[in-house]
Amino acid sequence: QVQVVESGGDLVQAGGSLRLSCAASGTILSINTMGWYRQAPGNQRELVATITTGGTTKYANSVKGRFTISRDNAKNTVYLQMNSLKPEDTAVYSCNANGILRYGSLFGSWGQGTQVTVSS
Repeated sequence: QVQVVESGGDLVQAGGSLRLSCAASGTILSINTMGWYRQAPGNQRELVATITTGGTTKYANSVKGRFTISRDNAKNTVYLQMNSLKPEDTAVYSCNANGILRYGSLFGSWGQGTQVTVSS
């Protein structure tokens, strides 16, 4: 019913930048919150940043000032601009979208993830 697809992960040197994209598609009436989460090997998945339809954002303390989340509501797409990357940012980054389907049901969907590797 809802597909979430991420792109943009890559291998980058410390101090570099990457831009991740995530697009949601399907029988969507509206999307409330879209967000990025990450999971490094041996660690639990953690919140990176979220953004609401109205543009309210939330960031993990570890990425504040370096990462910026933005959203194109018309395209059901969310972006994560990552600057000043550090080796500890290395993880699989996954996108989540939640909202309402055309026939009224709620949904919460995850993408398959995209690998970000930061070399020192």
